[in-house]
Amino acid sequence: MAKATNTIFDPEFIKAPDFSQWQAEFNRACADFGKYWSNGKTANLDVNWLIAYQRKNIEAITVANQRAFEGVQALARRQAEIARDAAEELQKATKELTSAGTPEDKLVKQADVAKETFETAVANVSELAELVQKLHSEAFEVLKNRVIENFDEVKAAFETKPVAKKAA
Repeated sequence: MAKATNTIFDPEFIKAPDFSQWQAEFNRACADFGKYWSNGKTANLDVNWLIAYQRKNIEAITVANQRAFEGVQALARRQAEIARDAAEELQKATKELTSAGTPEDKLVKQADVAKETFETAVANVSELAELVQKLHSEAFEVLKNRVIENFDEVKAAFETKPVAKKAA
């Protein structure tokens, strides 16, 4: 006879994870890191380099945030322009639809206005989507370039440097 399973509640889901393995790995990593230090100093770490390295990271984040902020401002301005244009078009369409004419003429005019409004809305949404994509790309480009620089800087910092021979 087949074992009945409860598809609504899975008791495996609520089991607490085993943190003992995670704790052991964390302790091992801390111990390995501690090997690099003796008397609070390490021969392989240039503190000035580390400060400059972090300064460059902060500068890149600041530039990316600035570009994102400027993009959001441009997006908000464009949305306000679109809303203003839409209100003007609505006012114009309302005047045209309430003007004298036969009901058939009004229905034809209403269909034309609805079609124009839809086409404008689609064009506006497309424009806004492109603007959002552009602002994301610009901000991401700054961060991407900094990450690439980070890899090169870390590699260069930890490469073994040839020891200069002292003159006798």
